[in-house]
Amino acid sequence: MKTVHDNALITSLPKDEAYELARVDGFALSDCPIDDRLLKSYLLNDTAGALVTFEGWVRNHNNKRAVSRLTYYGYEQLAINHGAKLIREAKAKFDITHAVAIHRIGELGIGDMAVWIGVCASHRTPAFHACEWLLNAIKADIPVWKQEFYDDDSSLWLSNNG
Repeated sequence: MKTVHDNALITSLPKDEAYELARVDGFALSDCPIDDRLLKSYLLNDTAGALVTFEGWVRNHNNKRAVSRLTYYGYEQLAINHGAKLIREAKAKFDITHAVAIHRIGELGIGDMAVWIGVCASHRTPAFHACEWLLNAIKADIPVWKQEFYDDDSSLWLSNNG
């Protein structure tokens, strides 16, 4: 049964085009499993002395409730535009060489990777600070919404921060 949210579960770009967008502009949404090795390869260069990455996974609990799965919905074009803006802000704010981030949408199971962020810099401190800043900015500002499903088949809509 189709719902009004169905188009927010899939991306318009095939995986290879989404990853190329992430490589060039620094951010993309994907409805496919995240390929962290490929994303990391976009960041490797001889000027970087540090690479900091973050992987956010679907866990089996939240607020003392057993979680069975999550569904992420996204407003793709707005997310892509705003995500690229956040990458540019991170480059201006921190002494980093490059940053790449990708967020999944669609149905995710326990253990699936929901978000990946990688930041490289000449030194570790700006890479750590930029990675944390990007994670918080993505969770606060990117138009992605989370529906959490529980073992009793109930569900709740949650902010992307919790």
